[in-house]
Amino acid sequence: MKSFKYLPVLSIAGSDCGGGAGIQADLKTFAALGCYGTSVISAVTAQNTLGISAVHPIPSEIVKQQIIAVMDDIQPLAIKIGMLYSAEIVIAVAETLKNYPNIPIIFDPVMSASSGDSLMQKDTLKAFQAHLFPIIILLTPNLNEATQLTQQAVKNLEDMKNVASKLLKLGLKNVLIKGGHLHGEQLINFYQNQEGHQHQFISEKINSQNLHGTGCTLSSAIAVYLAQGFSLLAAVERSGNYVHQSILQGANVKVGSGNGPLNHFFEPQKLIKMI
Repeated sequence: MKSFKYLPVLSIAGSDCGGGAGIQADLKTFAALGCYGTSVISAVTAQNTLGISAVHPIPSEIVKQQIIAVMDDIQPLAIKIGMLYSAEIVIAVAETLKNYPNIPIIFDPVMSASSGDSLMQKDTLKAFQAHLFPIIILLTPNLNEATQLTQQAVKNLEDMKNVASKLLKLGLKNVLIKGGHLHGEQLINFYQNQEGHQHQFISEKINSQNLHGTGCTLSSAIAVYLAQGFSLLAAVERSGNYVHQSILQGANVKVGSGNGPLNHFFEPQKLIKMI
């Protein structure tokens, strides 16, 4: 009798007890797209659709031990990193992952919630650059995050291109600037790699009050498609399509009184097995 296993993917991120973002959104995305989700919780937040009322970072040693527990038994085919609250946690994550090379890592540099609440300490930015940037395959900042990383305001596509170039000079291999907050009827995500190749991923904006966890979902979907064997650009394109449909199919669904979640399970896939 043949023995099979599911395609495992790992999320290292904060917990959102409201279920719309963070670890919860990542695990929903993994499951909806047919992969087996594992998780390392870097922080616990008290939040809902209206905002965040408290953040409690997990001790860096416990974060490290969670990673080791997953990696030494259920080694993932791709990793998504989200909220890392402090430089200490960033260093613990980066140094631990260096022991498990050749696994593609997507980093969504979560700095604040949709409500504007801060999700990191001030010293964390420098730690991103020094410790995480060298080991990741793709950085996926939104406009605000790109601004904080480069100290350059991003108001249009040309700004996105300039910021991408600046980020790549920090040692990154690939950058995807998410343009969801740009004015206009189109949503543009701008990609550039170290070799200078550029690509614009364009879709129509959807009028919805349910956008909580959009960035988390996109980066986790990219990790899923990489685990399934797609190229990076194909993974980014497929992930954008998935997020678009998740927003569209959840636009008229009421969850909470504020910025609601996406509909991750609008078309769930069966768990993919491999020998």
